[in-house]
Amino acid sequence: MSVTTQRRKAAFGRFWAAYRKDRAGMTGLIVLTFFVLVAILAPILIPDDALDVTKAEGDRFDGPSLGYPLGTDDSGRSMLLLLAYGTRISLTVGLAATLVAMIIGTAVGIMAGHFRGPGSHVLVGVTDWFLVIPFLPLAIVLATVLGPSTLNLIIVIGITSWAGTARLIRAQTLSIEGRPYIERSKALGAGNWHQMTRHVLPNVFPLVLANTTLTVAIVILSETTLSFLGLGDPLAPSWGAILDRAFSSGAVSRGAWWFVLPPGICVVLVVLAFTLVGRALERILDPRGTTA
Repeated sequence: MSVTTQRRKAAFGRFWAAYRKDRAGMTGLIVLTFFVLVAILAPILIPDDALDVTKAEGDRFDGPSLGYPLGTDDSGRSMLLLLAYGTRISLTVGLAATLVAMIIGTAVGIMAGHFRGPGSHVLVGVTDWFLVIPFLPLAIVLATVLGPSTLNLIIVIGITSWAGTARLIRAQTLSIEGRPYIERSKALGAGNWHQMTRHVLPNVFPLVLANTTLTVAIVILSETTLSFLGLGDPLAPSWGAILDRAFSSGAVSRGAWWFVLPPGICVVLVVLAFTLVGRALERILDPRGTTA
């Protein structure tokens, strides 16, 4: 086993020991693990025809019972199965869109902090523009232009959610650029790519990791909002799409609370879990940061 591998294992061991002591972080991790398992097992355990509207066997807006623990929707489908499958859609969109936002935000932030001159000013200006423009109107316009689909939803949320990460990474990059080993690297003839990938990126990565978990929570809320507005894939039963269907079918006026509360509670639990994990990572990876 190489020295580098041993150091990484030791560092991970110290990190995990510190993380286990964080009760809020462990609570969030347990909740996330449950939803991830549901998302993984849903397509395996749920038959393909279980969510088919034409093959629904239950009564419309039927309340919770032994056969349907969370009742049925306006088509007679099991709400429990819809929520389980919706977990897969919502988490997939949340994680994929966050990955897009993190890649763009990290790349723009490092370049804006590393380079000087007009190029840096342009990157900062574009970042500020995305920060100033309200997210929801911009996302609605892009989603309308691209069309309703899961892939387009990921693209729309990803390219409208990176600006905050870019500002955060740029500030950290400016701090790193003033350290002595960067000057030594420049003196030895290291190029910009080498400096950014071998010196800056490893030092900002813990911040990226902590910010990722917090961004996922925001992205899932964004996905829920856009799907509720009918801009998501109409054939993908995400939590937002379920809420949209409940609203359009008049579930509230019918008193069908089981059609509204469960998907809303799922959204709240996942967002809270990601927030707890993100805050715990901030406390552990950046001890000088906030402890709020």
